[in-house]
Amino acid sequence: MAMGKRALRLGVNIDHVATLRNARGGRHPDPLRAAGIAAAAGAHGITAHLREDRRHIRDEDIARLMRDIALPLNLEMAATPEMLAIALAHKPQAVCLVPEKRAEVTTEGGLDAVGGRDHLAPIVRWLGDAGIRVSLFIDPDTAQLDTARLLGAPVVELHTGAYCEAEGAARARELERLAAAAAYAETIGLECHAGHGLSYETVAPVAAIATIVELNIGHFLIGEAIFSGLDGAIRRMRALMDEARA
Repeated sequence: MAMGKRALRLGVNIDHVATLRNARGGRHPDPLRAAGIAAAAGAHGITAHLREDRRHIRDEDIARLMRDIALPLNLEMAATPEMLAIALAHKPQAVCLVPEKRAEVTTEGGLDAVGGRDHLAPIVRWLGDAGIRVSLFIDPDTAQLDTARLLGAPVVELHTGAYCEAEGAARARELERLAAAAAYAETIGLECHAGHGLSYETVAPVAAIATIVELNIGHFLIGEAIFSGLDGAIRRMRALMDEARA
């Protein structure tokens, strides 16, 4: 397949459907229903972050997603013994290891694979031995990419937050960093994904990077769904991605 025609997958993160549910308790709105809508609207996978404090996705959500949704589940989680045990019990198709701080509102940056190499190595190995595709959520930095490869993670997800938050020339520089990192990832044999903070405004330049094969988008889509419906929000995002990739 020619590089310019490479397919671009969309993973839809449903965390903040659960955030809204948990704000009042009960069962509504149901993240599982959101996952079903995402599947019908053209998503290729569902992403859910099971945090230590269970602020949005809960353990039973993971069980239901594994049981009732045909799309692959990408479980985002911290590299802790508790989360490792949960992942090994459920065996989702993919696990993305992310940094996690109890006080943060959302993930503030990429995982420090370089500094945490010794801690991450057995976790990546145990997940891989269980047949789970492992990715590391990292900043677009060659040292982090090299360490991901050394750890044996087959996939990296580039943190796009700095790009999305920047403006003007600074955003252009961040986009160059993402493009360079994605190209480098391919040269060292890593599959490259990207995500965090992407919106209708910011998605196209990232989707146009030919060596990125998957985008994971959540908060913006759930917020936009208030105004246009989740189906419509996902279909518009998918169309913008396809147009940029074409």
